[in-house]
Amino acid sequence: MLNQSRSKELFERAQKVLPGGVNSPVRAYRSVGGTPPFLVRGKGSHVWDVDGNEYIDFVGSWGPLILGHSDPEVLEAVSRAMVNGLSFGAPTEIEVEIAELIISMVPNIDMVRMVNSGTEAVMSALRVARGVTGRNKIIKFEGCYHGHSDAMLVKAGSGALTGGTPDSKGVPQAVAEDTLTAQYNDLVSVEQLLDANPAQVAAIIVEPVAANMGVVPPEPGFLEGLRKLCDKHGALLIFDEVITGFRLARGGAQEYFGVRADLVTFGKIIGGGMPVGAYAGSRDIMSQVAPMGPIYQAGTLSGNPVAMAAGLTQLQILQNHPEYYDALERHAKLMAENMRKSAVKANAPVQVNQCGALLCPYFTEHPVRCFADTQKSDLERFRKYFWGMFGRNLYLAPSQYEATFVNVSHSQSDIDAFCAAADDVLKTL
Repeated sequence: MLNQSRSKELFERAQKVLPGGVNSPVRAYRSVGGTPPFLVRGKGSHVWDVDGNEYIDFVGSWGPLILGHSDPEVLEAVSRAMVNGLSFGAPTEIEVEIAELIISMVPNIDMVRMVNSGTEAVMSALRVARGVTGRNKIIKFEGCYHGHSDAMLVKAGSGALTGGTPDSKGVPQAVAEDTLTAQYNDLVSVEQLLDANPAQVAAIIVEPVAANMGVVPPEPGFLEGLRKLCDKHGALLIFDEVITGFRLARGGAQEYFGVRADLVTFGKIIGGGMPVGAYAGSRDIMSQVAPMGPIYQAGTLSGNPVAMAAGLTQLQILQNHPEYYDALERHAKLMAENMRKSAVKANAPVQVNQCGALLCPYFTEHPVRCFADTQKSDLERFRKYFWGMFGRNLYLAPSQYEATFVNVSHSQSDIDAFCAAADDVLKTL
């Protein structure tokens, strides 16, 4: 058992001054129990906690650190930027540079608006969709997380054709009613909602890979079907690529799956570890955003020069190294395949979903293709798996419903260590 004495002390202090002792709920380890490690340093694929424990990190700050921790080029760019000032609230050249780069990398977008988080990007994209179409309703998918704005904190009601009900206290019912919930990988559920709400749906928003209920890839034809349904019913298709953007491919999910979205939201990787978000689309759509058009959105720290420096540098590296994506997918596939083999040897009920550099094990005998399937996973087995891996110095997301992130910094020895640890742990379940 790893020594966590200092982390335990800090967690006790934190719980007196921070709700749950954290600034984002999953960090509290409520779903697995125990004490979260308090981290102090990261380099490449490894992180260290306050007790001196070293881990191979497969969280990567929940996705932004695709190059690994403390990439020297990213740190140098941040250092150069910050000595000139942390914020101006005025236009800077680097905002133009990162927008130009994003547009050059991602298909089907002409203009970008920088914001400060993925939540803000989604909130803004939904407002744009409603403003452009003159409609109010949004279709999302059960189990897909799109940030914590009111309209997105909604899960399915009593049936596929019902309006949403709030999934959090403090969300007005009136806001939730305009959010309709369909089933991921089920085009029929989407078409039923569109037919039941004729000319009322402004947009369908989807994680192209549902990476907030673990990892659930789209089945063949699903994203293509959403595109066709949007065209048929006059709705916009929004790809929430806060996780998949620049992770699946340099051009994100639109490139990876060959499906066109009308609006795309970004976060995580475009900030290189700094707080950042963005939404993007065609010139026709984005020209409706203030000050060009009547759809208002603003932000004091939007386009922060230090964050832009980190994000621009990371994107430039990815742009210059297309081979990274082949390596990421190869490593993720190897991890998934080895874990499946280990599960068979151990006679353990495990399904391992993988897409690009994302993977997730579910402790169930049944294939996982939608949110309902994820609920069949044995959470107690996941808890034992998590702590078994943690005890072998593997740092993983403390939730069944989060992805395992493979980054460029992971060496073959890191991948081998993961596979060996998983093999050992599955034997104990």
